[in-house]
Formats: sequence, C-alpha cells, structure tokens
Amino acid sequence: MKKIVAFDKWLFFKINGTAGNSAWDTIMLFIRNPFFWAPLYIFLIVVVFEQWGKKAFAWLIFFLVNVSFTDFISSHVIKPWVARSRPCGDESMAGQVKLIASYCGGNGSFTSSHASNHFGIAMFIFITLGFIDNKWKYLFFIWAAAICYAQVYVGVHYPSDVIGGAILGCIIGWITGNIFNKNTGILPKNFKV
Repeated sequence: MKKIVAFDKWLFFKINGTAGNSAWDTIMLFIRNPFFWAPLYIFLIVVVFEQWGKKAFAWLIFFLVNVSFTDFISSHVIKPWVARSRPCGDESMAGQVKLIASYCGGNGSFTSSHASNHFGIAMFIFITLGFIDNKWKYLFFIWAAAICYAQVYVGVHYPSDVIGGAILGCIIGWITGNIFNKNTGILPKNFKV
C-alpha cells in the first residue's frame, strides 16, 4: 500500500509541479470550470429533445438521477468514509503543491466528484444515445478524462482520486443507462444519425 501511495504522490507532482506554464494553467482552470463544459451538456439535451420530442423528458430525468447518484455517493458516502486530505490541504505537502485553483476545497479528496460526475455522464450517454455513432460517443470519455487531468493539474486531487471517481461514475452510469434502456423502450435499434 505504501508503494501505491508513493506512486500516487510522485505522479501528482509530475502533473502538478513539473508540467505546464501560465497559458496551460489558464486552460486547465477553464476545463474544470462548470461554465466551460455546461454548454456542451445543454447542447446535448437540446439534441435529445429534437430526436425524441416529449419522450426526452424520461431521458433527462434519468440523466439527472445519474448525476445525483454519482455526486451523492462520491461526496457524501465515500469522501467522509475515506477522509483523505486533498493534496492542496495536506500539511505534510505544504509549499510543494502548486495550487492553481482559486480554492482547495475542504470536503475530502477521494473520490473526485468531478470525475465521478463526468464519467457517469459519459457512460450514461454511451449506453443510452443510440442515435449518436459510437466514434462520437467516445469523445465524452475523452472530455471527462480532460476534466480529471485538470483536477490533478490545478492541485486539488491526486491521480488515484480521479481514477476512483472515474470507476465509480462508469459503474453508476452503466447501471442507470441500462435501467433507462430496459424500462423506457425509447431507443430504436440500429438507428444512427
């Protein structure tokens, strides 16, 4: 276990301490900011309503349930149970962490809620939106991974926090997506845009 923790800290410092410059710092702050990624999800919701009309309300409800579960389990179940300090809040690492974010956050580090939420959304989209070709749906996983990388880069999470959050999000997204598909009957088979 000590080797895993040591590797996690080493990788954190590689991403947070030695990578980037002031331009990259600004980009990473934008990537993790909700105002940056929210338009993509709003656009996606508009597309779903264009495809399905009123039936899209069921998808939107499942989408919101998915995000609620990923956020609740990460923030209110796992974080208090694990009680791991964020790298920017760990006194033993004071002066070593390059905190680029405007705040450190005090609700624990493992698991990253950004990671669980965005990977949960990516998996839910991948499973439920049959009208989007798979090659485009993979971009949502790349988007989620970029947000996770930014969380480590700005100094608020360790790599294992975002990996744990990604796994949690994928599991919840897979469950809610499959429940949606089995119970709504909205998706026509083999229908692609």
